[in-house]
Amino acid sequence: MHARADQRIRVTLTLNGRERSGYAEPRTQLCDFLRHELGATGTHVGCEHGVCGACTVRVDGRASRSCLMLAVQAEGRRLDTVESLAGEEGLSDLQQAFRRHHALQCGFCTAGILMSCEEFLDRVADPSEAQVRDMLSGHLCRCTGYTGMVQAVLDVARTRREATVPDSQQENNDV
Repeated sequence: MHARADQRIRVTLTLNGRERSGYAEPRTQLCDFLRHELGATGTHVGCEHGVCGACTVRVDGRASRSCLMLAVQAEGRRLDTVESLAGEEGLSDLQQAFRRHHALQCGFCTAGILMSCEEFLDRVADPSEAQVRDMLSGHLCRCTGYTGMVQAVLDVARTRREATVPDSQQENNDV
C-alpha cells in the first residue's frame, strides 16, 4: 500500500471485543488514533519514545507500546486497552488489587502498567517478586514507587492460582 503522508486511510480493528473503524494518516501513532479517532482515552501518551510505558495496550494479546506502532499497522488486529479490564460487575481483580494495595496515585501511568501486568499474569501464573519487579522495570511511575504494584500483582496471582485449584485438592492442602 502506498499512501501520501497527508492521505487518510481507513483502519479497521477489534477494540476491546468490538469491531471499530476510523481514519488515520500513515504517520499517525496508534496511541493518538485510539484516543482521538476511536475515543479510547484510557490510553495515555507519555514520552512518545516507548520508554515510560504509559501507552501500553495489548495487541493480539501481547503488551505493546502504542506510541511505537502506527495506526495503519493495527489493521485487522485485536487491541485491548485499559477500558477492557472492568466488566459490568465493576473493576477487575487486578484493578481492585491496585486500589487495595495503594498501587496508584495520580493514575497517569496506571493504564499502561495494568495492561502489562494483565499480560504478564496470563503468561506467568506463579511469579516471584523479582519477576514482577523485572516486568515493572519497563514502566516509569513518579508517584507511588513500585512496592504497592508488586504486592498487588503477587496478590492477584495467588488469588487466581487458588481459584483454579479443585475444591478437593484445596481441602487436602488446608489439612
